[in-house]
Amino acid sequence: MKLWLTFALFLSTALCVQAKHPPKDGSMDCTEGTCPLPTSGEVILSVVSPVPEAAVEPMPAAPRLKSLDGKTIALVGGSFMANVTHPELKRLILAEFPTAKVYMLSEIGAAGPWPRPGVVRREKDEFQRKLKEFKVDAVVSGNGGCGLCTPKETGSCIAAEALGIPSVMIAAPGFVKQAKGAAASAGLSRLCVAEYPGAFASHTREELLANTRKMLWPQVKAGLTAKTGDDTHPTVEGPMANDDHTIFGTYAEIQRIFLDSGWTDGLPIIPPTEAAVAEFLKFTDFPPDHSLGAIPPVQREVTIRHVAANGVMAGCPPELMPLLIAFVEAMKDGDFRRPLASTHAWTPFCWLSGPVVRQLGFDCGQGEINEPKNAVLGRFLNLAMLNLGGYRVKENRMGTFGYLMPWCLVEDEAATLKIGWKPWHVQQGYSRDDSTLTAASAINWGNNLVPATSDGEKIKDMIAWDATEKSQMAVASGMPCTYRVFLLTEGVARDLARTYPTKDALCRAVEATARIPLGARAFANYWGNPGSAFDPAKYSVGMHEKRVARKEGASETATPPWLAWTGMERMATVPAMSAGKSAFLVTGDPSRNKEMCLPGGGFATVKIQLPKAWDKLMAERGYEPLEKFHLQW
Repeated sequence: MKLWLTFALFLSTALCVQAKHPPKDGSMDCTEGTCPLPTSGEVILSVVSPVPEAAVEPMPAAPRLKSLDGKTIALVGGSFMANVTHPELKRLILAEFPTAKVYMLSEIGAAGPWPRPGVVRREKDEFQRKLKEFKVDAVVSGNGGCGLCTPKETGSCIAAEALGIPSVMIAAPGFVKQAKGAAASAGLSRLCVAEYPGAFASHTREELLANTRKMLWPQVKAGLTAKTGDDTHPTVEGPMANDDHTIFGTYAEIQRIFLDSGWTDGLPIIPPTEAAVAEFLKFTDFPPDHSLGAIPPVQREVTIRHVAANGVMAGCPPELMPLLIAFVEAMKDGDFRRPLASTHAWTPFCWLSGPVVRQLGFDCGQGEINEPKNAVLGRFLNLAMLNLGGYRVKENRMGTFGYLMPWCLVEDEAATLKIGWKPWHVQQGYSRDDSTLTAASAINWGNNLVPATSDGEKIKDMIAWDATEKSQMAVASGMPCTYRVFLLTEGVARDLARTYPTKDALCRAVEATARIPLGARAFANYWGNPGSAFDPAKYSVGMHEKRVARKEGASETATPPWLAWTGMERMATVPAMSAGKSAFLVTGDPSRNKEMCLPGGGFATVKIQLPKAWDKLMAERGYEPLEKFHLQW
C-alpha cells in the first residue's frame, strides 16, 4: 500500500518536463525541464495527450442533386421497421417524382458496416458494384435504431458517398450522433441524417406511416438535394488531440480539461506527465512511437506512448505496461470488439493467466475484481475503450442504461491443475509458462448459481439451465447461441472434474444439455425481437415457430432436466450453445460453492510480451524473479 500511495503522490505533484508548446503569453519558461510556480503557488503540469489521431483519409461528401426528377434511388437497409417505412418512402418518391426509379434492398443489397483500413469486405464491394451497374444517383439507408444496426446501415451511405453519390441515413434520435460518428470513422466529415421521432419498434404501423410521411420524407428529400443545410455541418465536433499537443495546467485544471474534452470516464485521473509516461516506457522494448495499428471503431493510430499515457491516467503501476499493450492488441480482434457499441451494454473485461500474473500480485480469490491491481487494470480497459478505440457514450457506445466499470479476473491455475484440468491459455495452444490476457465482454454480472450438491452431473445440468437463462438478450429473445464465460470456484470445479476429466468434456456435456423448448424460443423472439416487430395480423407466433425450427435446427430431444416436472419425456428444442463459444475458468472464493455464467461477446487471447530486461526491472521494484512463479505440472 505504501508503494501505491508514494507512486500516486509523486505523479500528482511532479513538475513538468520540457514542453513542445509552452504558453504563448510567455508567463513561464519550461526549457530547463521544470516549470516555475505561478503566483498562486500551485505547480503547473505539462501532460501528454492520451488520444491518437485518426488513421483514415478524409472523404468529401458527395454533391447534392438539384432534383429527384428522373433519378435512380437505392432505398436500402432492413433494420427497425424498414419493412414499413421503406415501402412508404418509395410510394412518396414516385408520387412526387413519377419519372424517378427506386431500387429496394432485395434488388440491390446493402454494404454492411464500413470496413477498417486494410480490410476487404465483399459485401461492401458488391454493393458499390451494383450502385455503378444500376446507375444509382442517390442512396437512402436505415433504419438506425440500435448500437449495432446503426453503423451497419450507415455503411451503405459511406459506400455511396465514396463513389460521389449523395446519401441520407435514417435514424432514431439517440442514434443520430452514432451514425455521424460511424461516417467520421471512415473519413466522411459530413453525413445527412433524417431523424425519426422516437423508437421505431414501439410505434404502431399507423404511427410509422404517418411519421414517414410527415417527418422522414421532407428530411430525405432535402438531404438528397441542394436544399439541405445539414451537409454544411461537421459530423464530429469537440476538441481533438494529437501527438504534438502538450497540455498545461494545475492539477485541478488538468482534471477539468480532460473531463471537458471527453478523455476520462468521469473519475479523477493521474496526470500523464512526461516523467510518468517515461516510467511506463521502461517496461517495453517497443519504442514510444511504435504503432499498434488503427484501432476501431474510429480508426485511431495508437502508439506505445498513447498506451502508456492511458496507463498513467488509470493509476496503473508502470510494470503493468506489457499487459496494457496486450489488451490494446486484443482490441483489434473483431470477435471481441463486434458487440461493444450495442444498446445491450456489453461491458469489456479481461482475464489473466500465466506466471507474470502471479508475479505482479493479481488476485484470483474472493472479491478479486475489487483488489487494487485487478481494479486499476479494469480502469485502464475503460480509458482504452474511450481514448484509444474512440468509444464514447451517447455517440457510438449506446448502452441504454449505461455500463459497469470493466473488470479483471484471474484464473486460479494452481487449483485448475490440482483437479486435473488445463488452464485456459494452455487450452488455446500457449505453453504452460506463457502469460496471456484474454479480452471478452459481458452483459450481466453478479447473478451466481449455488449448486447444493456434489454430484457432477447434476451440477452440469444446473450450469446448462443457467446458460439457457442467460443468453445474448433477456428471455433468449436474441441470438441464443452466444459466447459465454463460466466462472467456477475450486470446490465446484473439483466436483465436476470427478465426472468430467477435462474442461472440454464438461463443455461438450453442457452444450448437449443446454436446450430451449422451441415454443419458448419462438415466443421470446416473436414478442421480444431485437429489431422490427411482427404484424400478428399477417404473421402469427405459430408461423414464426416453424421459421425458428427451420432456421435454428430444432429437433426432438429428451426434455431438459429442469423441465421434468412437465411429465413430457421428449419435446422439440433448439440449442442454446454452440461449439467454440464457451470458456470455463476456475476462479474466485475457494471457500464458496459458486458458478456464474457471463453471456457476452467473443474472446481474444493475446500473449503478454515481456521486455528482455524484465527480471532486472522487476528486481529494482522489489519483485521476486519470474521463474519463482512457474507452477509444477
